[in-house]
Amino acid sequence: MTDAPPGIAALRARTDASLKETARTWLDKATAEAAAADGGKQQTCTTWELRFAEAGRRCGAEHADSARIVLLHAARADTATLTRLYEQGAAAERRAVLAALPHLVAGPEALPLVEDALRTNDIRLVAAAVGPYAAEHLTAHHWRHAVLKCLFTGVPVSAVAELAERARGDAELARMLGDYANERTAAGRPVPDDLHRVLALTTPPPHKAEES
Repeated sequence: MTDAPPGIAALRARTDASLKETARTWLDKATAEAAAADGGKQQTCTTWELRFAEAGRRCGAEHADSARIVLLHAARADTATLTRLYEQGAAAERRAVLAALPHLVAGPEALPLVEDALRTNDIRLVAAAVGPYAAEHLTAHHWRHAVLKCLFTGVPVSAVAELAERARGDAELARMLGDYANERTAAGRPVPDDLHRVLALTTPPPHKAEES
């Protein structure tokens, strides 16, 4: 097994520092079980997946996401395993799967999980769905609709990874934001402050004057 990347190593260190001894011992054992799994290619639920489900009870709700991400990485969970855990899991387990995607899936094959989360009205799921994996792999069309989903559901746009980079100079996103703002105004509803923030990001940077 290869060493954990810096992001996972730092996450594990922060989690260990926050857990009580009993929970830390449990996570050590669960991680060892996950690491002994067959490269994440299980076809049925295994012991470490049961640990994944009970992480909230063992580590506390505030540390469950981190513990679950650590377990997924230790198990080297593949897309099929991630999909099964997502489909069978409660909302908290689904959030952890979404958060783990940048660490485990190099290509766009896990996008159906992101797209499913974006179809919900669970603001924590939506926030998890617009993280770094979505920033890297969502098409421009789907990414724009993900931004609008955040505005619809009240998810702060600060949750959208690489927002400034992807929004910069995006005239189509600006048009969609303008249409949404007009609809809200016509209905007598306030326009979210975040909409104005994103709209400002779509403005292309000014061209520097050519040197004479």
